[in-house]
Amino acid sequence: MNVKGTYFEDLEVDKIRETPAITVTETHVSLYLGLTREPSVAAGDVPAVLPLCMSIGLGWRVKEPPLAVLAFVGLDWQIVKEVRVGDTVHGRARILSKRPMRDGGFVVDERSLIDQHGEVVQQGKFTFLVAKRKEVRV
Repeated sequence: MNVKGTYFEDLEVDKIRETPAITVTETHVSLYLGLTREPSVAAGDVPAVLPLCMSIGLGWRVKEPPLAVLAFVGLDWQIVKEVRVGDTVHGRARILSKRPMRDGGFVVDERSLIDQHGEVVQQGKFTFLVAKRKEVRV
């Protein structure tokens, strides 16, 4: 199977990728709470996991095609600072390491979610199994 996207061979260790920014709204909070059925939060508060979800979504708004992920392997995530409704956040990511395997390779992607003041509000590492390009035999 040939998955469309950015392949293992395309990834450069330490290359930084930035996402566009988005302002967190009450609508984001309402949609998140409706989907997850988590208890309501006080006005202006943002559920702790919503910024993580938004950082993943922002990753789809960059110029590069998405990673050709075969499997999600792990997540190590940290909440550094509270995010509030009205905060504007953007993501910054870089590949920390690559380890080749037969049909793909393990990739550790370090991500930070940064607010309008330039401060990291959440950060962590995603580990993926990313596809290698299929060799075309003639």
